[in-house]
Amino acid sequence: MPRIGLVLGAGGVVGHAFHAGVLAAIGEATGWDAREADVIVGTSAGSVVGALLRADASPADLLARATGAPLSSDGRRLVARAEAGHAGLPPIPSRGERRRVPTMSAPGAIARAALQPWNARPGALAAAFLPEGNIPTELVAASLRPLFTAWPEAPLWINAVQLDTGRRVTFGRDFDHATNVADAVAASCAIPAFFAPVLIDGIRYIDGGVHSPTNADLVAGIELDLVVVSSPMSIAAAGMRVAADQPARLLSRFALSREVARVRREGTPVLTFQPTATDLAVMGLNAMEETRRAPVASAAFESMIWRPSSSVGCSKIVAKCRTAASSMR
Repeated sequence: MPRIGLVLGAGGVVGHAFHAGVLAAIGEATGWDAREADVIVGTSAGSVVGALLRADASPADLLARATGAPLSSDGRRLVARAEAGHAGLPPIPSRGERRRVPTMSAPGAIARAALQPWNARPGALAAAFLPEGNIPTELVAASLRPLFTAWPEAPLWINAVQLDTGRRVTFGRDFDHATNVADAVAASCAIPAFFAPVLIDGIRYIDGGVHSPTNADLVAGIELDLVVVSSPMSIAAAGMRVAADQPARLLSRFALSREVARVRREGTPVLTFQPTATDLAVMGLNAMEETRRAPVASAAFESMIWRPSSSVGCSKIVAKCRTAASSMR
């Protein structure tokens, strides 16, 4: 069988919904189930979706959950287990309680960047300048705790950034940085100045998107037959338009293109899924807006199903990989 890697990028609540639509569309167009990915790389929202896939949530159920459609029997059982973790969750601080004195969260990281500017990432430097958030990340982690008693055997790589050094850490791959899935996902989702940093072995971690919205470079050179990337924070070529978020999306697209080029130089084909104009019309500017979950998931599913360069292209590449794998038996 072909070895397929799956990269799931950052993007908040809206990004989670985008992933659900994309993965369900790929499954319908090609018959490939994202749960079968040989390696899953997740960043922020992508880490949540990646963890759910490794917990055996099907792409169809991820889409149904996002849109409010009926779940499968397996999906209902998984949701019931996940919801058991919600008991005793800490209250969300009120808007007034969230106000913080505007002090830098990591002045040491800023000093280090001044001494070694060639090693500094703009996102990590910006996070160090911002104050710490105080929304508890347990809101993200709680539903995952009942789903995992150990790290899954199938590779799951979850990206976070050390606040005080700006260094990327990939849990599940960097074995000198071990933790459980729920805490790794919480760390990967700890948006600077919004969520509180996650403390693991005395180190403060923040959102992996601070390093890169996708971190697709991690799958370069690991002998995969295909890499599939879902990138909610960038923009498809056909999605270009005048909007407040376009500069940030173009930067994400540029970062993704560099990472993809590195993977392709190692001989691995890459298929990227980025928001089209149709998707962007419903995604809005607030990545954490819960009310957009259903329309974004539906729009992503429809645009990916009917876009020939995505669904047909994916089908051809997967079929090619399967043929190659069969010929080697």
